[in-house]
Parts: sequence; C-alpha cells; structure tokens
Amino acid sequence: MIGIAGPSGAGKTALAVRVAEELGGAVLSLDHYYCDLKHLPLEERAQVNFDDPASLDWDLAVEQLAALRRGEAILRPVYDFATHTRTASSQPMEPGRALIVDGIFALVNPAVWRLYDVTVFVELEDRVCLARRMERDIRERGRTRESVLRQYAETVRPMCERHVLPTRARADVIVRGDQPVERSVHAILAAVRERSTIPVSASR
Repeated sequence: MIGIAGPSGAGKTALAVRVAEELGGAVLSLDHYYCDLKHLPLEERAQVNFDDPASLDWDLAVEQLAALRRGEAILRPVYDFATHTRTASSQPMEPGRALIVDGIFALVNPAVWRLYDVTVFVELEDRVCLARRMERDIRERGRTRESVLRQYAETVRPMCERHVLPTRARADVIVRGDQPVERSVHAILAAVRERSTIPVSASR
C-alpha cells in the first residue's frame, strides 16, 4: 500500500495511476470520502471548508483501507463534487497486489498513513498548482474562475500550509510534480523494492 500526498494540483493522481500501472495495482482517491452534505441547503454546502481534514469521513476511510489491507473487498463511496453529496451508488473494489492511495490528506491521519508500506509527497510551486486546479475545477466540477480564485485564497492555500505541507516530513519519497512522471515512478518503485515483497523489475 502506497500513500501519495501533496498540494491540490501537484500531480498526485497522474502519478498514482502510473505507479498502479507498473505494479499491477489500483488507485483509491481519498476524495471519495468527503462527508455527505445533503442535509445542508445547497448554498450552505459551498461554504464548507473542504480543505480542512475534518471534511472527510475518516471513520469510513480507515475502515475500508484497513479492509483492503487485509485482502477484503469494499464498496467504495462515490462523491458528487457538483452537489457536495455522496451518491446513492457505490463502487465495488477488490484488493489487488498493490493499492495506491492519493489525496491532499493522504499523510494527515495517523490511522491511515500507518497502513502504508511506502509514503510519497509530491511538491510543486503554488502558482502552478493554482493554474492546474483552475483548469480542473472549471472543466470537471462546474466551477467559475472567480469562485476557484476565492476558495484558493480563503481556504485552499491557508489549509495547505497548515495541514498538507507539514506531512512532507512523513514521506519516504519526495518528488516534484513538474518533473517527468517516469522519474518519479522510478524513485517510488525503488522504495517499493526496498520495503515490500512485491517483485518489481529493477530495470524500471
């Protein structure tokens, strides 16, 4: 089990996908575990600080990650970022030979990061992270440019400095989000070879 953390927009998910391809594993995003806000009016949901670790359902995340670690299948929740609610459907997920967990809070909760065999932190300059987040949130989450900028200034960056950046100290491997992804993959696979029983080609 590999945990990949870092600021929003640093490139965690793309890296997680490539590592999973190399190891024949699966990716699980902690974004699926945001708390269901359907009990709040829609306008109030948008005011919630999603960049605070308290916005995640940690009980469920720990329970399901531990189950996967034990080799058990789970029904992973599905989160709708447009409405800030958990959908009625769930996604069956089988344990594989490797699981890559990615998310800004992947190294925040001790009960989660202690499950990992290898921990990774992806670092990248703030201006690049903002540009990437801007493009993603407008394209995938129906956001406006103004709302993205406001949220970034009010909560994303301050909460990153408070909760995310300090978790860099918990990383076995530190990579940059603007370097070639294959270089980052190589560094992670080297750590996997040292710390786990999964056979990984030394030529990769």
